[in-house]
Amino acid sequence: MVSLDMSVVNVALPDIRGDLGFGQDGLLWVVNAYALAFGGLLLLGGRLADLIGSRRVLTAGLVLFGAASLAGGLAQSPGALVAARAVQGVGAAALAPVAFALITLAFPAGPARSRALGLWGMAGAAGGAVGVLAGGLLTDATSWRSVMLVNVPIVAFALAVSVRTGLAARPVRTGDRLDVAGALLATVGTTLLVLGLVRTSDHPWGSATTLGTLGAAVLLLVTFVAVELRTASPLLRPGLLKGRPVLTANLICLLLASGQFAAFYFVSLYLQLVLGYGPTAAGAAFLPFCVGVVVGSVIAARTVTALGTRRLLATGAAVAALGMAGFAATATADGGFLYSILGPSLVTSVGVGLCFVPLGTAATTGVVPGETGMASGLLNSSRQVGGSLGLAFLVTVAAQVTGGGSGRTELASGYSSAFWVCTGLLALAAVTALVLLPAGERAVAAAEPEGATGVSR
Repeated sequence: MVSLDMSVVNVALPDIRGDLGFGQDGLLWVVNAYALAFGGLLLLGGRLADLIGSRRVLTAGLVLFGAASLAGGLAQSPGALVAARAVQGVGAAALAPVAFALITLAFPAGPARSRALGLWGMAGAAGGAVGVLAGGLLTDATSWRSVMLVNVPIVAFALAVSVRTGLAARPVRTGDRLDVAGALLATVGTTLLVLGLVRTSDHPWGSATTLGTLGAAVLLLVTFVAVELRTASPLLRPGLLKGRPVLTANLICLLLASGQFAAFYFVSLYLQLVLGYGPTAAGAAFLPFCVGVVVGSVIAARTVTALGTRRLLATGAAVAALGMAGFAATATADGGFLYSILGPSLVTSVGVGLCFVPLGTAATTGVVPGETGMASGLLNSSRQVGGSLGLAFLVTVAAQVTGGGSGRTELASGYSSAFWVCTGLLALAAVTALVLLPAGERAVAAAEPEGATGVSR
């Protein structure tokens, strides 16, 4: 649901503009309001789960997300819809790290956790792809309002299930206080960073607006690190990144997200603006990606013990890079579905699916139960910032190549260039895994702290 809402409104934007009277600039905030709130609050959401309990944070996140979805579906003005999307992002920032943290707490390291992480990664990746299809189908069948209202029954179901499954109600870490200064610095700093990145389509990289926003973000985040080094109960303990698997997992996540998020964006544009697909057809074209992610995740869950996180992560990223090179080589003005979309989608998605299980394993290696929310918030922040950074950079690359042209040939050339850069990012992720991660599964298992896999009581 969280991943789906990153993309589900994209196809509905033209209908939203016509119904509520958005200007072109204002329409972008239907997407950006969610991304800003989500990216800016992930660290805080993960830390709150450690301090006040996963069930409380999960319940609050679900209620916020459901209420905001209902309000957005009933919105009668641009401001009301943008506000609803921002509150959705707040709810998502609570839900995403809690879901990951609950898996690492509830399942011991080994096959059970690998299967659970495979399902977690599969749901996230499939949600982004299905969002494009669902947005087209719901908008065509009813109206744009259904892309918001569809979350309400899902939230109701999730609330009921969370009660029946007996999730941990108490905090894993007691006696600590919330690092208010760190929370404010991380939230504002990360929000400004994402804001500066998502607005580069309107304000060039060298503009005073972009440089000022990114400069302020860097200053706040540097101050955040200084505060975390001094506080007794940090929002993000700097020592967490001293663990090589944790640091490497976040670097790889940053690179994977940079390539994957941008690929979704450019494939969607290529389908509609170059190949002439309608919204529903373009959404349906993403279904092979969902299938490939499922296949890759199943393979990863079954092979991670034998291959180890290092080899599996490197293999997955390399396969994804190969598929992305397929997009780059075949994204031409006279391309076709079978060789320009289907083949590259299946290869790329299998590679991405292979990465989820070892990525989750590495990101929590050596992390004690009281810091699983912290580690999860960090991993999700890496994914969000990586996606925003990659998309902002690659939009600039594509624009430079097209030179302002809007013909099919010019657009295809720009998209192909962006895909080649994505290929390089994914290849770099594979190299990073080989160079920085410990060799062999034993190195990862040895880093697992005693009691780190127990279920919280």
